[in-house]
Amino acid sequence: MTEQKQHGPPSRSPSGPAADVTRLGLCSVTFRRLPAAEVARYAGSAGLEVIEWGADVHAPPGEPDTLRAVREATDRYGLTCCSYGSYFRATAGEPAEFPAVARAAALLGAPRIRVWAGRTGSAAAPPDERRTTVARLREASRIAADHGLELATEFHGGTLTDTVASTVRLLDEVDADNVRTYWQPPLDVPDEEALAGLTELGDRVAAVHVFSWWPGNSRRPLAERESLWSAALGLRNCRGVEALLEFVPDDDPAVLNREAATLRRAAAHHSTRPGP
Repeated sequence: MTEQKQHGPPSRSPSGPAADVTRLGLCSVTFRRLPAAEVARYAGSAGLEVIEWGADVHAPPGEPDTLRAVREATDRYGLTCCSYGSYFRATAGEPAEFPAVARAAALLGAPRIRVWAGRTGSAAAPPDERRTTVARLREASRIAADHGLELATEFHGGTLTDTVASTVRLLDEVDADNVRTYWQPPLDVPDEEALAGLTELGDRVAAVHVFSWWPGNSRRPLAERESLWSAALGLRNCRGVEALLEFVPDDDPAVLNREAATLRRAAAHHSTRPGP
């Protein structure tokens, strides 16, 4: 029997004038080697609006003083924390860890926690492992809802959200109103195919991680894939989601202004003409 859905934050983008506004931001993991205050300063100077703080270096759960300092830096540079980038993978040994993750997100003022769907790709995961991950995500969604938070799964290889079909299946199995997904272009997938997958995910997309890799994980200036991102952010289901820069060339903060300017062009492109 399917459990009753949890009543957390809405799974759809809000309606009204603000629904079509894409907020532009940065994932703090882009500059792991920099102190959090420096990351916030660079993001603010680049004219970005939001930031996803990573739990691995900048905002570890269980360190409330650090989390408060990170929130203060966020406010100081005119940013909003849109997401807490956790490394909770919803595996069998992790349930006791998630309450600390939820408390950390609340301290940061983040409305959403990014989580991972296990440690095994969808084609290789045994049925029992998939059921465990679904159960752990369902449990995490209840804890998140108690804190007024949404969850979103990382769209990534080596997890149960490594394909669009498996992601849709997983979200259906978790069956919670406050669980959606991130999206990023799969490695070496042509633009048309990547965009078709993004379209298929529909309004289940909470945010997108923006980067320019080709071929493989070779990092290029965002302008080299600007057409992909203009098309992606122009899709109806992406209007109003957050677009978060991640993994700039050479991990160089000096290129952030340039990359942010390219992202602004991509996000503005669809607003200059009527959409479908």
